[in-house]
Amino acid sequence: MKTIQFLPLFMLLILGSCSSVRVANDFDKNVDFTQYKTFAFYKNGIDKVEISDLDKKRILRAIEEQMVAKGFTKSENPDLLVNIFTKSREQVDVNTFNAGWGYGWGWGWNPWMYGGQTSVSRSTEGTLFIDLIDAKKKEMVWQGEGDGNLTKNTEKKEERIKEFVTKILEQYPPKKK
Repeated sequence: MKTIQFLPLFMLLILGSCSSVRVANDFDKNVDFTQYKTFAFYKNGIDKVEISDLDKKRILRAIEEQMVAKGFTKSENPDLLVNIFTKSREQVDVNTFNAGWGYGWGWGWNPWMYGGQTSVSRSTEGTLFIDLIDAKKKEMVWQGEGDGNLTKNTEKKEERIKEFVTKILEQYPPKKK
């Protein structure tokens, strides 16, 4: 009976994990993040990112939206420089499903043997890194990272990128312990 009660929760976790972005961050614990009020993009670093210019624009727009929503101002003389880095890899999943008859206890051939089915699915998983660099010291002070499945559907691409950026920057500024 208890198993049945936990089944909906388990299914929710499974479904939620399929589309979500997994995030992590790291930061310099000696930095006072309240001192930062302005930002700009680190053009030299962003130019080196090997993704399409369209995707770069989508990412930068989403970052600018989030930074402004957090109270930052874009500036020619910034406190923080924002840099990005991306990685992607193809994920191949092979599943074999054998529901039916087959060899069981005993010896011999079973006329009801069923061969089962094998399915192969491919997806692209990507990682987006957002680096925040102290503009005066030229030192990285915070890095956020998000992993998740990517889409090639141009209708959903903007939405997915916004989800990555929003989840990553939800962790900035770091909480004091």
